Amino acid sequence: MTDLLIIGAGLTGLMAGYTAAKAGLNVHIIAKGMGATHWSAGTVDVLGYHAQLGPGPVPRPLESREALLAANPQHPYGLLSPEQLQSALDEFQRFAEQAGLSYAGADTPGANRLLPSPVGAPRPVFLAPAGQQDGDLGQSAPMLIIGFEGMRDFYPRLIAENLGKLGMTARSAWLPLSLISDSRDRNSVQLAKLLDNPIRVKRLAAAVKRLAHPGERIGLPAILGFAEHESVLKTMVEQVGLPIFEIPTLPPSVPGIRLHTALRRRLERMGVRIDTGMEALGFTAQDGVIQWVESETSARPLKHRARSFLLATGGVLGGGFNSDHTGRIWETIFDLPLAAPTKRSEWFRPRFLDPAGQPVFQAGVPVNREFQPVNTRGEPVFANLWAAGGLLAHADPLRERSLEGIAIATGTMAAQAVARRQAEARTNAI
Repeated sequence: MTDLLIIGAGLTGLMAGYTAAKAGLNVHIIAKGMGATHWSAGTVDVLGYHAQLGPGPVPRPLESREALLAANPQHPYGLLSPEQLQSALDEFQRFAEQAGLSYAGADTPGANRLLPSPVGAPRPVFLAPAGQQDGDLGQSAPMLIIGFEGMRDFYPRLIAENLGKLGMTARSAWLPLSLISDSRDRNSVQLAKLLDNPIRVKRLAAAVKRLAHPGERIGLPAILGFAEHESVLKTMVEQVGLPIFEIPTLPPSVPGIRLHTALRRRLERMGVRIDTGMEALGFTAQDGVIQWVESETSARPLKHRARSFLLATGGVLGGGFNSDHTGRIWETIFDLPLAAPTKRSEWFRPRFLDPAGQPVFQAGVPVNREFQPVNTRGEPVFANLWAAGGLLAHADPLRERSLEGIAIATGTMAAQAVARRQAEARTNAI
């Protein structure tokens, strides 16, 4: 029998699956889709911005935890200690390394680094993949931003101009798309897969080298290989003889898809079963214990039985919640109690870009310190249900730039809580 059924295959679900599998549990992950990783930059944000911590980027997110909790005591980071947060981030780096991707923090331990966004704005990041690290805006070396004629969603001149406004020395240049593809209609994912071919990589490297000046670092759109990314990056650096970094494009995100694909393959090698295209629609419980979760099929609902269940479906934007015109907002599978504005008129503030964010995006599932969803009396709603990630209440991960940090930390801690509970049950059964 499955020990743990995880509902959701985003970074939260994958990290929970890894933690539970390492603890010896039999794990099954089901999901409607792929999760937010396909839309993210492939980096790990722990805390990038918070209105109570000042107007600019947070320089040292781990050290800012106490100030964050003073302003928002119910934030998910308050459910774990600083040591647990750091341990979870370290575990993610090991997981990614085993999956074939190297992630590292800034040269100053515990600090955010600033990387260029798709429009050249500074983007605070706690952990970055190897392919983005040399874009650090804290470095003084000049930048050459190279685009490809006809490529969609990457604008080197705009990026260079905005970097110049930040005080960086940056220029832009173009190369023909035919260096990579004979087709004029290719998206970033298709171009990345074409660059898994060593012949195309060497041709591109030679063209880049002709454009570059000594002492520059080269910024390219995030298309440097897909399955063979780190090999492609190494070849490019060796052939050009200068630092090279990727700048994420608009979605679909190649670095995010690389991360999801690599972690999923690693989990499958660990024996974790992952099924996407399975939307959980309902459940059956008896005496406060979930018996099974149902997903839709062409004939009859498929029942997924497990000893424990972990909900990692994301929040309002991830589809974990739904709402209607009456002002009702609900969790879509178990109809769990939500901490949310009680009136529809309270969901949004008058200003679209209000610095305090929009209240509806802090709506979520309240949990106890074991990450079990609780009712208004603080009691677990179901004895064998846990929750983690973007569906947790009292955070606005996109505005805070804390999405991946919350996913990694709470996914890890929730899975550890499940493993402890099942270990205790086995001990008591002896």
